Amino acid sequence: MLKHKINIVLIQLLFISASCVSQNKVIIPNWVQDAIFYQIFPERFANGDSTNDPQNVKAWGGKPEYNNYFGGDLAGVIQNLDYLQELGINALYLNPIFESNSNHKYHTKDYFKIDPQFGNDSIFKMLLSECHKRGIKVVIDGVFNHTGIDFFAFQDIVKNENNSKYLKWYDVHSFPVQLPPAKPNYEAWWGMGDLPKLMADNPEVRKYIFEATQYWMKMGLDGWRLDVPNEMSHDFWIQWRTLVKGENPDAYIVGEIWDDASAWLKGNQFDAVMNYRFRGACVGWIALENRNTFQFDSILSATRKDYPNEVNYALQNLIGSHDTERFLTLCKGNIGKAKLAALFQMTYVGAPMIYYGDEIGMMGGRDPDCRRTMILDTLHWNSDLREFYKKVIRIRDENPVFRKGDYRTIIVDATKNIIAFRRDYESNHAIVILNNSPNCQNLVIDNLSQSFQEWYDVLNEKHIKLQDGKLSLESLSPYSGAILLNTKRK
Repeated sequence: MLKHKINIVLIQLLFISASCVSQNKVIIPNWVQDAIFYQIFPERFANGDSTNDPQNVKAWGGKPEYNNYFGGDLAGVIQNLDYLQELGINALYLNPIFESNSNHKYHTKDYFKIDPQFGNDSIFKMLLSECHKRGIKVVIDGVFNHTGIDFFAFQDIVKNENNSKYLKWYDVHSFPVQLPPAKPNYEAWWGMGDLPKLMADNPEVRKYIFEATQYWMKMGLDGWRLDVPNEMSHDFWIQWRTLVKGENPDAYIVGEIWDDASAWLKGNQFDAVMNYRFRGACVGWIALENRNTFQFDSILSATRKDYPNEVNYALQNLIGSHDTERFLTLCKGNIGKAKLAALFQMTYVGAPMIYYGDEIGMMGGRDPDCRRTMILDTLHWNSDLREFYKKVIRIRDENPVFRKGDYRTIIVDATKNIIAFRRDYESNHAIVILNNSPNCQNLVIDNLSQSFQEWYDVLNEKHIKLQDGKLSLESLSPYSGAILLNTKRK
């Protein structure tokens, strides 16, 4: 029944190799620190091929619901690569693309097949090729903790019960199997009957997942985002990493873990995680204003201390995703706050990730509202916000100090609601100021080296001279900032 066999001896060697991985040596793919990620929910980004639309497809721009479809596909992604390249994107993260009976595709039916509503293997290969021509990396979602109920092994158990040869692939408590909407009598993700949990430590299950992983790696994939990986064993991920890195040492492995992920970031499992702690800090301080400046700085400091330094430069720094309210919605439409968050994303340690449409001012509440279709009509874009995104992305891209530099907080002013930090890399030095206040603010930065008599605010395009070891910034606009770069040596 299993397909796409790989050599059993190779698997055994991988297992042995995995057990020998040093937990102290952390090696991250070099390209990640330079990445600007863009997250795409394929069903809602663009409909590039109407011939593969699902039945009863809704008109683009309609209200997203848990079970409706709008026809987005991989062809639509391909057709918009020029847009992404112009924005400054050089890495994509795609939500699940394998065959599934849901619009979000987390109910996997076949791990070896692109969902027909998205395209096929040829279209996916074309996407990889077109992205790589543009210098864009491609990371896809790996959903290995659970399947859909129409997955072949689960269906075999439903049919053959105790006689199924796949019985140990799941944990079924009794027979007959009680399918949704009945309460499941088997282990399921968060008790949801349509998401039966795979027993991934079963050797047969592990072998199957490894075969599927290798199948997609051989197409030239650049990495994986792993869904709820904390619900699977560390041993699984140690061995799985060895397989992935054996196919492509530069592949990026990023897990979906919302809190402290230290146990997975020792160099033998993940390269990084989606930095939801970063998002929490930004939501609290900028959007909701229920955290003060000291708390904001403390959350970020704790995160940096918890992880190896190499990992910090590879974390996916996001302010929103398919699982959260849109950041602009949390800001109640305040574009200044959205810009401030984007400014911080592009100048902080780690790899920024933009959720599709945030750059044009898309709104959205909790799932499924955060999964609205991409706005296609440019007349309904917030073009000012998009141009701001392009500018701060370009600043990050042109200045290695923001991608590779050391980080140090230099001002935490809870009264003015201002924070300032330094980034230093070789002979490149930068100071970033964030004014998270509804008021214009003046700020003085002192104790600066006399080696740099003049700084240039690349964001606001003006020169600032050092006077008596101090830099004076006047009239910082509400919810705005400055990016100072050293321009002359004494």
